[in-house]
Amino acid sequence: MSLIITGATGHLGRLVVESLLTRGTDASDIVATGRSIDRLADLAARGVAVAELDYSRPETVAAVVKSGDTLLLVSASEPGNRAALHAAVIEAAKSAGVARIVYTSAPAATTSALVLAPDHKATEESLVASGVPFTILRNGWYTENYAGEVEKGRENGEIVASVGDGRIASASRKDYADAAAVVLTTEGHEGAVYELSGDVAWDFDELAAAIGTIVGREVAYTRLSPEEHAAMLSSFGLDAGTVGFVVGLDANIRDGLLSGTPGDLARLIGRPTTPMAEGLAAA
Repeated sequence: MSLIITGATGHLGRLVVESLLTRGTDASDIVATGRSIDRLADLAARGVAVAELDYSRPETVAAVVKSGDTLLLVSASEPGNRAALHAAVIEAAKSAGVARIVYTSAPAATTSALVLAPDHKATEESLVASGVPFTILRNGWYTENYAGEVEKGRENGEIVASVGDGRIASASRKDYADAAAVVLTTEGHEGAVYELSGDVAWDFDELAAAIGTIVGREVAYTRLSPEEHAAMLSSFGLDAGTVGFVVGLDANIRDGLLSGTPGDLARLIGRPTTPMAEGLAAA
């Protein structure tokens, strides 16, 4: 029985494959998939099976998944269209006889007001309705999401946002990848829903200080109102939908929706999560 890893051409999926190999999973038991097999050539050279799998083409799922396989469904990157893509993958995998689906969801997906939650809520509902055994990994925020702020701090000595004093319990992608590898290769996770986040929730003053250490200059966090933030983003030429999404996400952070520290991630991986400053420096 194989472990099918979707999105292996992306950051998280690739790290899951690496974590599986590090943990001793035989390369021949892993199938790394993505829309471009060429980008998986280095894994193939290491003995990992590779295959095309495109969420928008369910026939590619049916061609890869075999009865008894376990599928890691890494969330697609198209907000608003993800639920339909995920539902198609789930149905195709079910028809192929998949033994279990592990899905990377979002924090408190079925109850949260997080702007990213609706697609994940719908996917979790599709997964439950399918009758396929599942494990849900509600991945919190990635520290690497703020790698772009480092250059802004270097250039301007400033980062700006409308998150107020909101806090984020982020962790590094590797932490989340290790958690996925654990639930893919160990027993006792069927039907489980894990709320994954970093051990410590930090604020943007701490983010600015961490960036300052990385770039070697003082960096300050400038608090914007939502209206000021929207006006600034619009002045950069961003469309209204993107502006609304970014400002809405900052509002979610301001309201504490990404600040939870239940400890599930550290318990799964058997170690503390990567501190924000360390993860940002590595990124």
